[in-house]
Parts: sequence; C-alpha cells; structure tokens
Amino acid sequence: MRVRSSVSALHSLPRAQGGFTLLEVMLVLLLMGLTAGYVVFNAFGSDPSEQLEREVRRLQVVIDMASDFAVLNQQQLGIYFDTEARSYTFMQLDEEDNWLPIEGNKVYEPVTLTEPFYFTLALDDLPWQTDDSLFDRELFDATLSVNDKEMNIGEEAPPPPPPQILILSSGEITPFSLTFYFEPDFSNDVPAYFLLNNHDMPPLEVVGPLEQLP
Repeated sequence: MRVRSSVSALHSLPRAQGGFTLLEVMLVLLLMGLTAGYVVFNAFGSDPSEQLEREVRRLQVVIDMASDFAVLNQQQLGIYFDTEARSYTFMQLDEEDNWLPIEGNKVYEPVTLTEPFYFTLALDDLPWQTDDSLFDRELFDATLSVNDKEMNIGEEAPPPPPPQILILSSGEITPFSLTFYFEPDFSNDVPAYFLLNNHDMPPLEVVGPLEQLP
C-alpha cells in the first residue's frame, strides 16, 4: 500500500474541515499557479502548446492525489471522460454501489477543455498491456457495478454514465492512454500532442510535446 505524507491529513472527500492542512495550502498554491498560467495565456497569447501541457500535468497531479486518497480511505474512485464535450468528471462509488460525481471538493470539479484543445481515450491494445497485467477489468466490472447490465433501466432520473477509468483502494488504476491534441486550422502555430499514460499503477507518464503522433 502506498502511503504519502502529502495526503495523510485528508479524512473524507466532502467533509468540511475547521482549518487548512498543509496539503490544502500547497494545493491552493498549485491551482493558483495553474490559474495564473491561464490568465497569461488569455492576456498575452501564450504558446498554446504550453497551455495544453499545463492541462495535461494538472490532470496527472489530480489523478495521483485521487489514487492516494483512494488507498488511504479505502474508497473506489473513477473518472468519466466525455470526448465529444472535451470534459472529464471525477466520480466515487457510494454505499449502494452507485457511481456519482464527486461534489464539495474543488480539486475534483469537472473540467472542460477550451477550443482548440481536445483529447481521445484508449483502453485497449495498449503497448504495455500483457496477459499478466495486474488490472483485471472484467473482475472490477462485476464487483464495482460498472457493467451496463448493472444499471437500472426505466428510472425517472437515469444514473450518470459510469467511469471508464477506475481508481481503486488497492492502488491500481485502469491502464489507459489519453492523447491531447492541439491542431490549429488557420494560424502559424505548430501542432502539439501530449500523451498521458498509466500502466496499472501510478505514477502516470507524460510524453510530449510531440509535433506528430507516434
């Protein structure tokens, strides 16, 4: 089990706390730095490749934090990626085995990429996948109710889609590869691509910037 001192003060996702932990202060500073980067981009026309890299590395950091939280608190988390909407949402499995968006924690708020950025998600035929992979997707489909057969049909308010990426209390994360794109149509900017890869267990790997996909 991986235990990191940086998250040892956290006890629950939605619970309000009376003061600020060192982790929370550091996280606020990190997010302020990222936000400042967005302001620079908007005000002074920063390199789009640099802005896209900030988006990728922010997601890398938040997934790593979510994995630590899942291990320390023995909770099952996940991420739902909507490629058409260019957005992703962190989710948690409740006591009734329902996947719900995480609320009450700004770190895990849904994120939508702005144009001209977008991403694609690959879960199958990854170069590092082998028959002895630690992650058994079929097993977790059955135990964590992410299989479509587990969903109740005909409810007034249909449940949100289950996450494609699972962040488990065992420390495992669904193997995946996210490809982030910047492909300008009418400008002199150079296209840029980043890969965010996971091989069963953190840390995640960032590859890029690339001028073309491998």
